[in-house]
Amino acid sequence: MTGPYRITEAPAAATKKPGGPLRPLLWLVLFVSAAANVVLSTATDNQWISSGFGLVALLCAVALIVHHRRNRVRES
Repeated sequence: MTGPYRITEAPAAATKKPGGPLRPLLWLVLFVSAAANVVLSTATDNQWISSGFGLVALLCAVALIVHHRRNRVRES
């Protein structure tokens, strides 16, 4: 006889990967935009383009934080 509180199978939430392809895409855009921000801020006089890439990097970082907070696994 098995115990009533014994878990025999993994829950469905633990087997699926949260986020799918969104999280790696956000990381890629974050790294590319941060690198472009660094290169353009040192190489050119046009700070608008550099600031645009910095803003994209900032938005990706915020989106990653929000995505993590919404999809984290909560232990009971």
